Amino acid sequence: MKKIYLNRDIARLIALQRIELLGPILKKIRKLFGRYFFTNFASKYFISPNLIGKKYLNSMEKEYEILKKYLNFNNKDILSIGSGMCGLELIINNKSKDCFFHIIEKNYVSKKVTYGWDNNNNEAYNNLNLLTFFLIKNGMEEKKFKIYDFDLDTLPIVKFDLIISLFSLDYHYDFNLYHEYLKKNFNEKTQIIFDTIRPDYFEKIFKNVQILQDNYDTVHKSKRIICSEFINR
Repeated sequence: MKKIYLNRDIARLIALQRIELLGPILKKIRKLFGRYFFTNFASKYFISPNLIGKKYLNSMEKEYEILKKYLNFNNKDILSIGSGMCGLELIINNKSKDCFFHIIEKNYVSKKVTYGWDNNNNEAYNNLNLLTFFLIKNGMEEKKFKIYDFDLDTLPIVKFDLIISLFSLDYHYDFNLYHEYLKKNFNEKTQIIFDTIRPDYFEKIFKNVQILQDNYDTVHKSKRIICSEFINR
Protein backbone atom coordinates (compact mmCIF):
# COMPACT_ATOMS: atom_id res chain seq x y z
CA MET A 1 0.00 0.00 0.00
CA LYS A 2 1.34 3.42 -0.92
CA LYS A 3 -1.08 5.49 1.14
CA ILE A 4 -4.00 5.08 3.52
CA TYR A 5 -7.03 7.32 3.81
CA LEU A 6 -7.93 8.66 7.23
CA ASN A 7 -9.77 11.69 8.53
CA ARG A 8 -8.99 13.69 11.67
CA ASP A 9 -11.19 11.53 13.93
CA ILE A 10 -9.48 8.34 12.77
CA ALA A 11 -6.04 9.95 13.06
CA ARG A 12 -6.88 10.87 16.65
CA LEU A 13 -7.77 7.27 17.50
CA ILE A 14 -4.56 6.01 15.92
CA ALA A 15 -2.57 8.57 17.93
CA LEU A 16 -4.22 7.36 21.15
CA GLN A 17 -3.62 3.71 20.24
CA ARG A 18 -0.06 4.23 19.05
CA ILE A 19 1.47 6.87 21.29
CA GLU A 20 4.90 6.31 19.72
CA LEU A 21 3.64 7.94 16.49
CA LEU A 22 3.32 11.34 18.17
CA GLY A 23 5.80 14.08 17.37
CA PRO A 24 7.95 15.68 20.09
CA ILE A 25 5.61 18.67 20.61
CA LEU A 26 2.55 16.52 21.28
CA LYS A 27 4.56 14.25 23.55
CA LYS A 28 5.65 17.32 25.51
CA ILE A 29 2.06 18.60 25.72
CA ARG A 30 0.95 15.23 27.07
CA LYS A 31 3.73 15.25 29.65
CA LEU A 32 3.14 18.86 30.75
CA PHE A 33 -0.67 18.98 30.81
CA GLY A 34 -1.50 15.38 31.61
CA ARG A 35 -3.39 12.50 30.07
CA TYR A 36 -6.90 13.97 30.46
CA PHE A 37 -6.04 17.16 28.55
CA PHE A 38 -4.19 15.19 25.90
CA THR A 39 -6.97 12.63 25.41
CA ASN A 40 -9.87 15.08 25.30
CA PHE A 41 -8.36 18.20 23.73
CA ALA A 42 -4.83 18.00 22.30
CA SER A 43 -5.48 14.75 20.43
CA LYS A 44 -8.56 16.29 18.79
CA TYR A 45 -7.08 19.54 17.56
CA PHE A 46 -3.28 19.38 17.37
CA ILE A 47 -2.54 16.26 15.34
CA SER A 48 -1.66 16.10 11.65
CA PRO A 49 -3.73 13.37 9.91
CA ASN A 50 -1.29 13.21 7.00
CA LEU A 51 1.71 12.75 9.27
CA ILE A 52 -0.05 10.22 11.50
CA GLY A 53 -1.17 8.31 8.39
CA LYS A 54 2.34 8.09 6.96
CA LYS A 55 3.88 7.01 10.27
CA TYR A 56 1.12 4.49 10.92
CA LEU A 57 1.38 2.88 7.50
CA ASN A 58 5.16 2.67 7.82
CA SER A 59 4.85 1.08 11.27
CA MET A 60 2.28 -1.49 10.09
CA GLU A 61 4.36 -2.39 7.04
CA LYS A 62 7.32 -3.08 9.32
CA GLU A 63 5.13 -5.32 11.48
CA TYR A 64 3.96 -7.21 8.39
CA GLU A 65 7.53 -7.73 7.15
CA ILE A 66 8.43 -9.29 10.50
CA LEU A 67 5.38 -11.56 10.66
CA LYS A 68 5.57 -12.84 7.10
CA LYS A 69 8.89 -14.51 7.94
CA TYR A 70 7.04 -16.86 10.27
CA LEU A 71 3.46 -16.98 9.01
CA ASN A 72 1.54 -17.73 5.84
CA PHE A 73 -1.60 -15.60 5.75
CA ASN A 74 -3.29 -17.20 2.73
CA ASN A 75 -6.60 -19.01 3.23
CA LYS A 76 -6.78 -18.19 6.91
CA ASP A 77 -9.54 -17.50 9.41
CA ILE A 78 -7.83 -14.80 11.49
CA LEU A 79 -8.86 -13.49 14.90
CA SER A 80 -7.56 -10.02 15.76
CA ILE A 81 -7.75 -8.97 19.41
CA GLY A 82 -7.17 -5.34 20.35
CA SER A 83 -5.78 -4.39 16.94
CA GLY A 84 -6.88 -0.76 17.04
CA MET A 85 -7.59 0.59 13.55
CA CYS A 86 -6.35 -2.68 12.00
CA GLY A 87 -3.69 -1.23 9.73
CA LEU A 88 -1.83 -4.54 9.88
CA GLU A 89 -4.98 -6.40 8.86
CA LEU A 90 -5.37 -4.04 5.89
CA ILE A 91 -1.88 -4.92 4.69
CA ILE A 92 -2.38 -8.66 5.24
CA ASN A 93 -5.62 -8.46 3.28
CA ASN A 94 -3.90 -6.54 0.49
CA LYS A 95 -1.02 -9.00 0.18
CA SER A 96 -2.76 -12.32 0.85
CA LYS A 97 -5.50 -14.46 -0.63
CA ASP A 98 -8.77 -15.59 0.90
CA CYS A 99 -8.40 -14.26 4.44
CA PHE A 100 -11.30 -13.50 6.75
CA PHE A 101 -10.84 -11.29 9.80
CA HIS A 102 -12.79 -11.60 13.05
CA ILE A 103 -11.99 -8.41 14.94
CA ILE A 104 -12.63 -8.02 18.69
CA GLU A 105 -12.45 -4.45 19.94
CA LYS A 106 -13.91 -2.05 22.48
CA ASN A 107 -16.19 0.77 21.40
CA TYR A 108 -15.37 3.82 23.51
CA VAL A 109 -12.55 6.20 24.36
CA SER A 110 -11.53 6.41 28.00
CA LYS A 111 -11.58 9.93 29.41
CA LYS A 112 -7.98 9.64 30.56
CA VAL A 113 -6.13 7.07 28.47
CA THR A 114 -3.36 5.26 30.31
CA TYR A 115 -0.90 2.78 28.87
CA GLY A 116 -0.01 0.60 31.80
CA TRP A 117 -1.28 -2.79 32.95
CA ASP A 118 -5.04 -3.16 33.47
CA ASN A 119 -6.21 -6.47 34.93
CA ASN A 120 -9.82 -5.84 33.91
CA ASN A 121 -9.16 -4.43 30.43
CA ASN A 122 -11.23 -1.29 31.07
CA GLU A 123 -9.07 1.10 29.04
CA ALA A 124 -10.25 1.69 25.48
CA TYR A 125 -9.62 4.05 22.58
CA ASN A 126 -11.70 3.05 19.57
CA ASN A 127 -14.90 3.68 17.66
CA LEU A 128 -16.24 0.69 15.77
CA ASN A 129 -18.17 2.77 13.23
CA LEU A 130 -14.97 4.63 12.36
CA LEU A 131 -13.06 1.35 12.24
CA THR A 132 -15.55 -0.09 9.74
CA PHE A 133 -15.36 3.08 7.64
CA PHE A 134 -11.55 3.05 7.72
CA LEU A 135 -11.29 -0.58 6.57
CA ILE A 136 -13.77 -0.22 3.73
CA LYS A 137 -12.39 3.15 2.60
CA ASN A 138 -8.94 1.58 2.36
CA GLY A 139 -9.98 -1.33 0.21
CA MET A 140 -11.13 -4.15 2.48
CA GLU A 141 -14.44 -5.57 1.28
CA GLU A 142 -17.15 -5.73 3.91
CA LYS A 143 -17.54 -9.48 3.28
CA LYS A 144 -13.91 -9.99 4.39
CA PHE A 145 -14.34 -8.98 8.05
CA LYS A 146 -16.68 -8.86 11.01
CA ILE A 147 -16.21 -6.63 14.04
CA TYR A 148 -17.31 -7.66 17.54
CA ASP A 149 -17.86 -5.29 20.46
CA PHE A 150 -16.06 -7.01 23.36
CA ASP A 151 -18.54 -5.65 25.91
CA LEU A 152 -21.82 -6.21 24.03
CA ASP A 153 -21.51 -8.88 21.37
CA THR A 154 -21.36 -12.66 21.52
CA LEU A 155 -17.81 -13.51 20.49
CA PRO A 156 -17.29 -15.75 17.45
CA ILE A 157 -17.09 -19.51 17.82
CA VAL A 158 -14.60 -20.53 15.15
CA LYS A 159 -11.60 -22.82 15.02
CA PHE A 160 -9.21 -20.05 14.06
CA ASP A 161 -6.13 -20.63 11.96
CA LEU A 162 -4.31 -17.60 13.34
CA ILE A 163 -4.78 -15.22 16.28
CA ILE A 164 -3.00 -11.86 16.32
CA SER A 165 -2.82 -9.51 19.30
CA LEU A 166 0.18 -7.20 19.06
CA PHE A 167 0.86 -4.95 22.04
CA SER A 168 -2.53 -5.80 23.53
CA LEU A 169 -3.21 -9.23 25.05
CA ASP A 170 -0.85 -9.83 28.00
CA TYR A 171 0.86 -6.54 27.23
CA HIS A 172 -1.80 -4.19 28.61
CA TYR A 173 -4.13 -6.75 30.23
CA ASP A 174 -4.07 -10.31 31.52
CA PHE A 175 -4.09 -13.20 29.04
CA ASN A 176 -6.46 -15.01 31.41
CA LEU A 177 -9.31 -12.74 30.33
CA TYR A 178 -9.29 -14.68 27.05
CA HIS A 179 -7.77 -17.98 28.18
CA GLU A 180 -10.91 -20.13 28.23
CA TYR A 181 -12.35 -18.51 25.11
CA LEU A 182 -9.17 -19.18 23.15
CA LYS A 183 -8.96 -22.79 24.32
CA LYS A 184 -12.44 -23.41 22.92
CA ASN A 185 -11.47 -21.93 19.57
CA PHE A 186 -8.07 -23.55 19.09
CA ASN A 187 -7.27 -26.64 17.10
CA GLU A 188 -3.99 -28.53 16.72
CA LYS A 189 -2.80 -26.14 13.99
CA THR A 190 -3.92 -22.80 15.45
CA GLN A 191 -1.14 -20.27 16.07
CA ILE A 192 -1.31 -17.22 18.30
CA ILE A 193 1.16 -14.34 18.17
CA PHE A 194 1.31 -11.63 20.81
CA ASP A 195 3.62 -9.48 22.94
CA THR A 196 4.07 -10.34 26.60
CA ILE A 197 6.01 -9.14 29.60
CA ARG A 198 6.26 -12.75 30.93
CA PRO A 199 7.14 -15.20 28.14
CA ASP A 200 8.20 -17.97 30.54
CA TYR A 201 4.66 -18.11 31.93
CA PHE A 202 3.33 -19.40 28.61
CA GLU A 203 5.56 -22.46 28.61
CA LYS A 204 3.10 -23.80 31.20
CA ILE A 205 0.12 -23.08 28.93
CA PHE A 206 1.26 -24.00 25.40
CA LYS A 207 3.22 -26.96 24.10
CA ASN A 208 5.10 -24.79 21.62
CA VAL A 209 6.43 -21.32 22.48
CA GLN A 210 8.89 -19.46 20.25
CA ILE A 211 10.32 -16.01 20.97
CA LEU A 212 10.41 -13.95 17.78
CA GLN A 213 11.84 -10.66 19.01
CA ASP A 214 12.59 -8.43 21.98
CA ASN A 215 10.73 -5.15 22.34
CA TYR A 216 12.83 -2.61 24.22
CA ASP A 217 11.60 0.72 22.79
CA THR A 218 7.98 0.37 23.88
CA VAL A 219 5.86 1.24 26.94
CA HIS A 220 6.83 -2.06 28.57
CA LYS A 221 9.90 -4.14 27.80
CA SER A 222 8.42 -7.29 26.32
CA LYS A 223 8.93 -10.20 23.96
CA ARG A 224 6.91 -11.17 20.91
CA ILE A 225 6.04 -14.85 20.98
CA ILE A 226 4.21 -17.31 18.79
CA CYS A 227 2.49 -20.25 20.45
CA SER A 228 0.49 -23.31 19.47
CA GLU A 229 -1.31 -26.24 21.12
CA PHE A 230 -2.68 -25.74 24.62
CA ILE A 231 -1.19 -28.21 27.08
CA ASN A 232 -4.53 -28.80 28.84
CA ARG A 233 -7.59 -28.65 26.59
